[in-house]
Amino acid sequence: MLSFHPTPLQSIAGKILPPKVRSGAPAELKRYWMVLLKKGPVRNQDTALAAKIQRGHMDNINRLSAAGKLVVAGPFENDETLRGIFIMDCKDSLEVVSLVDKDPAVVSGRLIFEVKPWWTVKNCMFK
Repeated sequence: MLSFHPTPLQSIAGKILPPKVRSGAPAELKRYWMVLLKKGPVRNQDTALAAKIQRGHMDNINRLSAAGKLVVAGPFENDETLRGIFIMDCKDSLEVVSLVDKDPAVVSGRLIFEVKPWWTVKNCMFK
């Protein structure tokens, strides 16, 4: 008798993929934009200024989220170079750059960023 043991990826997919994808129906893909936030060249701000920049960075995250442009944001743990990610819902990379360029942490030089197109099944986000 054969038995089926799902791989970890299959187990995860069964939990996060919409029912129509799990059933084998064709999936509709959607492009998002992955923004890799990296340690910038200007990190010598005093404690008060660094805290002000961080507050502005968090305010910007909240503003982009409220506008429907930022879907996911968060820091990485224990990585000195790669500091965090944004997953953004924008029409193109130019829109992404124009929005991220205004972030106080980017303006100050504390962060730099790289933009990559990222595809996933439409309406498939963490719940």
